[in-house]
Amino acid sequence: MTGTADVLVVGAGPTGLLLAGDLAAAGVRVTLLERREHAADPGMTRAFAVHARTLEVLDARGLADELVALGRTAPVVGVFGRIELHLHRLRTRFPFVLITPQYHVEELLERRALAAGVRIVRGAEAVALRQRADGVDVDTVAKGTFGASYVIGCDGVRSAVRRLTGIAFPGRSVVRSVMLADVRLQEVPVDAVTTNSNKYGFASLVPFGDGWYRAIGRIAGDDRPDDAPVVAEELSGLLRRVLGSDHGMHDPRWISRFHSDERQAVRYREGRVLLAGDAAHVHSPAGGMGMNTGLQDAANLGWKLAAVVQGRAGEPLLDSYEAERHPVGKQALRVSGAITRGVLNAPGNGLVRQLREVALPLLSLANSLTDAGEHLLSGIGIAYPSPPGSHRLTGRRAPDLRIAGGQRLYEVLRDGRFVLITRGHPVPETDRLRVAAPTGPLRTTLLIRPDGHIAWAADTPHPEQLHAALERWPLGAHRRGHRSGLHRC
Repeated sequence: MTGTADVLVVGAGPTGLLLAGDLAAAGVRVTLLERREHAADPGMTRAFAVHARTLEVLDARGLADELVALGRTAPVVGVFGRIELHLHRLRTRFPFVLITPQYHVEELLERRALAAGVRIVRGAEAVALRQRADGVDVDTVAKGTFGASYVIGCDGVRSAVRRLTGIAFPGRSVVRSVMLADVRLQEVPVDAVTTNSNKYGFASLVPFGDGWYRAIGRIAGDDRPDDAPVVAEELSGLLRRVLGSDHGMHDPRWISRFHSDERQAVRYREGRVLLAGDAAHVHSPAGGMGMNTGLQDAANLGWKLAAVVQGRAGEPLLDSYEAERHPVGKQALRVSGAITRGVLNAPGNGLVRQLREVALPLLSLANSLTDAGEHLLSGIGIAYPSPPGSHRLTGRRAPDLRIAGGQRLYEVLRDGRFVLITRGHPVPETDRLRVAAPTGPLRTTLLIRPDGHIAWAADTPHPEQLHAALERWPLGAHRRGHRSGLHRC
């Protein structure tokens, strides 16, 4: 056995790095396996969009402000070339989509993971997996065998962990022959993201922030395979026809085609193996939801897995990961699929294009529609199922409340504890519970999970109700310096 750990995370992309860092910060022994010998080439980055909810997740880890400083913010984004989503109306510290390449996210998360004590093993490609009653063994090509109590597959759309575990990944290709290139431009576009679609196809320019741009385009009706030759002139011509200019595109460092699948794992857990990120769900890059959904998977799973590994909770808490995140993954497929069909495929269909150009501007006038789109795309509107009879806020994302002492809620969440926001209830703190009073008019008592979602809420709770709510969650049995402090609620 090359190494043992409490948890083995396979895949050192954004999802795996966030999850590994969360577990290590909670005191869990983590080994992170990555098949690549080196970190990804910045030029090969896939994702560029970091949405508001993901920035809140990163804020709860002290990383958001640094990441925002590395990119460009877009408070308004266009969908279908007609509807505008006004993200600046969102009630969050981050009322925009941040445009920054994925490698910036990975660099911040890797630095945090290493500082927390994560062991990262590169050049370790998983080739076999065996579950036993109390753990899992993973064989790698060049680095030996690793054992752990649990294994999390964060190893992407071609996940070895998913394949070796036998979890089905049904779906289909939704768009083909999308051209990609990293290029220099002679003329800098005005907008953070330049995008449009018309009868000729779809095209977009996204900045890396260092002088390079990702050029993306698809010619209407083009279904050539990924290995079909593509030249820079073909892409620049499409940019001129769709964007009105190729902005002096020159010196591509690479150029290729790709196709986009729409797939979701039938389940996210098989015994002691779980899936997260692209290993669990994959869809088109339209809407920029892929990396964001994966990072939010990790935020949901990390505190739950830490509680189970450390004996503070039973297996049903792990089952709640799939119950909460599988519907979110399905929703991401629907949203990105709708954008894909509306933007990438519709230009070649004259009737669809005409309907889109006439109907969508009218639909955009309905505030309820655009408001829903803003909350869906940003992730702010994601809510988890709650038990019957629960308060209306249960399961929702908690806003960044101001609390007594001058801190914000998402600053307080940085130590990985539950947070009880309450007035006048003498509840002692524990190693797993922070108690704080709100500033301002809030009267509702809120119990907030480490991932920033509301576990329980009540407008005028009786002490016994509060006690019962606290007992339902893995909050630990010891107050600092006192035993069984919660029993005095």
